[in-house]
Amino acid sequence: MRKVVLAAALMASAALAQGQVAPKPEALTADGIPPVPQALVEKTRPYLEFRSGVFNGWNPRTKSALIITRFGNTPQLHEVASPLGMRRQISFEADTIAGATAARNRGDVVVVQKDVGGSEFWQLYTLANGRLTLITDGKSRNELNAWSHDGRWLAYSSTRRTGTDSDLYVIDPRDPKTDRMVAAVKGGGWGIADFAPDGKTAVVLNYISVNKVDPYLLDLASGTMTPIGDHKQTIAYGEAEFAPDGTLWVTSDQGSDFQRLGTLDPKSGRFTPVAAGENWDVDTFDIAPDGRFVAYIVNEAGVSRLKLLDTASKSARTVTALPQGVASTLQVAPWGTIGLTVSSARASADMYAVDPQTLAVTRWTQSETGGLDVSANREPELVKVKSFDGLEVSGFLYRPDPAKFPGKRPLLVNIHGGPEGQSRPGFLGRNNYYLNELGIAIFYPNVRGSTGFGKTFVAADNGPFKREDSVKDIGAFLDVLAKDPALDAAHFGVTGGSYGGYMCYASAIRYGDRFKAANCVVAISNFVTFLENTQGYRRDLRRVEYGDERDARQRAQLLAISPLTHVGQLKIPLFVVTGGNDPRVPASEAEQMVAAVRKNGQTAWHLLAADEGHGYSKKANQDYQMWTTLMFWERNLLGTR
Repeated sequence: MRKVVLAAALMASAALAQGQVAPKPEALTADGIPPVPQALVEKTRPYLEFRSGVFNGWNPRTKSALIITRFGNTPQLHEVASPLGMRRQISFEADTIAGATAARNRGDVVVVQKDVGGSEFWQLYTLANGRLTLITDGKSRNELNAWSHDGRWLAYSSTRRTGTDSDLYVIDPRDPKTDRMVAAVKGGGWGIADFAPDGKTAVVLNYISVNKVDPYLLDLASGTMTPIGDHKQTIAYGEAEFAPDGTLWVTSDQGSDFQRLGTLDPKSGRFTPVAAGENWDVDTFDIAPDGRFVAYIVNEAGVSRLKLLDTASKSARTVTALPQGVASTLQVAPWGTIGLTVSSARASADMYAVDPQTLAVTRWTQSETGGLDVSANREPELVKVKSFDGLEVSGFLYRPDPAKFPGKRPLLVNIHGGPEGQSRPGFLGRNNYYLNELGIAIFYPNVRGSTGFGKTFVAADNGPFKREDSVKDIGAFLDVLAKDPALDAAHFGVTGGSYGGYMCYASAIRYGDRFKAANCVVAISNFVTFLENTQGYRRDLRRVEYGDERDARQRAQLLAISPLTHVGQLKIPLFVVTGGNDPRVPASEAEQMVAAVRKNGQTAWHLLAADEGHGYSKKANQDYQMWTTLMFWERNLLGTR
């Protein structure tokens, strides 16, 4: 056996030397995976060269936009001074810049959030002259929160004290010696949402679960936190922000199944809804510096609608000139211009600006897409089905061009993570290769537990005893998709990441007779070992969603529904992708699954990145993951390799 392995290694080395196979990034371990042919690299190259321009906020000093985009191996921070102007790179790190912000109303200092190798143990730094200066402890997990209205103080949360609890701090980033803890808390879901205009108090949100977020008023001098409203009630608050006159605006599902925009009285806890998305969530909002309007985004069946609410008349206008897609990172500049990021099926994520008077839209970045004609990308169709218990679930189906690919087409079912997430019709990036070049359809389901459909729907999978109901939703989708005359039910595959990775494992086991193969990424294989080994700052948050492994009854059920328990029933080829620094789903979850599958004599490819966390962010690693995944599907779904 050793001679065979050695011979294969020598042949691969010779092929690499002759330029027949692609070099593998040094941090990757490709276990059981054949070498990547250079020919595949060349065929896919344009699809790997798309970029994005994600808006991170305005710089009040220069009136420029802060944009995160990638020109090298990792996304870095850039400034754009005018619409479609040059993206001037201002950070130059080996690891991804996760977020950035300029001092509110000042812009005299820029602070960025960055980790090492995808660990998510973020540190905060000031950025000047291309260099980062550390302002946190370099060890704990730290997250940007909010600026004071005068732009002096920056709030952040940190696990510095215990390693698990997200205590609240404030700092003047210009003088790190001003750093101080303003509140010691218990739990990993705390953050300062905004300072009051006078800078003496702040509104704090404690995220307990997707359905319960408790608000507090924090006295910044004494550290006293006063609950706002009745915390015995199950209410979720999405965002909170003070208007210049001191009015506290929030999004909340109080009195509704959906998040509405309104005001919250800090003394009485009374929520007064002002704007609603009918049967849809208000995702995010920002208040104009003069308080005249509130810009907010409604999630309508996955599509974003930007609206402007006049705070005096309470009337709202809809911005109609933005591309139809998914919007995020909304911020109103001190001079009133609204900035945001929009992604659509035919455009990568880019920044747009909106004039609040005329509602005119100006595009600020136009990201490259590898020279490809993005107008050829397919728009999705919304598919709705009734699940086993009558609950309506839906998803987005992307079909290949029938003129180019006639007849029945193979299908990949791609399940989102979270589970508090939502598949939405944004830019597919590399996945457009499947549609445009291989003729493979892709279906993105939103099973129960997904956000965007109300708090009843998002809670429908909570706990270990409801967990498999979401897997049954996949069966309901398969029943409908298998009857679609344009789809080849004999050639379906399943993939997903994180919780979607669990769904990938579970679906491959339960519906192995309907799937040809499964590609499961950073996936939970055993709920008990996952809960025991995920990072401490998030363990209690995940117990609320999945169940508590310390309770004997729940532990037994968590084991009963874990894919690893039923691995003997897995009869289709498996490809597992893992990040060695993953703080959420540890690499051990993949290792135990791969070992068990191979012990049963089944096929399991395993790609491990030593310098990545919960998903790959470095371009070289992303590219190699794409190539090996294509090889897996060509072999096991198409039968062409």
